[in-house]
Amino acid sequence: MISQLRPAFFMLLIFTVITGVIYPLAVTGIAQVVFPHQANGSLIMVDGKALGSELIGQQFDDPKYFWGRPSAAGYNAAASSGSNYGPLNPALTDMVQARIDALKAADPDNTLPIPVDLVTASASGLDPHISVAAALYQVSRVASARGLNEAEVTSLVEEYTKGRQFGFLGEPTVNVLLLNLALDGLQ
Repeated sequence: MISQLRPAFFMLLIFTVITGVIYPLAVTGIAQVVFPHQANGSLIMVDGKALGSELIGQQFDDPKYFWGRPSAAGYNAAASSGSNYGPLNPALTDMVQARIDALKAADPDNTLPIPVDLVTASASGLDPHISVAAALYQVSRVASARGLNEAEVTSLVEEYTKGRQFGFLGEPTVNVLLLNLALDGLQ
C-alpha cells in the first residue's frame, strides 16, 4: 500500500506546486506586463483617491447623475449574481414596475420610452455600462438637476459612447462612472 501512496502523494505535491504556485504567478506576471490597468482593477484615480472601477457598476441615485443598470447584488462584487427570477415571477414584475415608477417620479415630463436596461438587472448585477438609449433617456433629468443645457449633456453622452466591440459585436454603450465624472468636471 505504501508503494501506491508514495507516487500518489508525490504527484499531489507536484501538481499542487504547478497549479497552485507556478501557474498563478505566471498568469499574474503576464497580466501585470501586458494589461497592467485591467489586472489592477481598472481603477479610476483622482487626486490619488480611487473613485471606482471602469469594470464594476456603482449605484447613483442623485438626480444630477446618470443612473446605471439596477443590480440584484446591490452592487456588491462579492455577491455578484442576478435575481434568477423568471419572466412570469410576480416578484420580478413588481421590481420592474417599482423601477419604472421611480424613473417617472424622477422625471415626470419625460415621454420617451423607458429603455429595458434601466429597469432590469444584468446577470452579474455589476454591469458598469448602459445603452445609449438609457443615457439619452436621462439627459433631461440630469441637465435640469445641474442647470445645464440638454444639448451640452447630450454631447457629453455622445463623447462617452463606446462603439461596438471589434466594430461589430454587441451594441454601443456608455460607461456610467466615466460619464458622471465628466459631468462633475463641467461644473
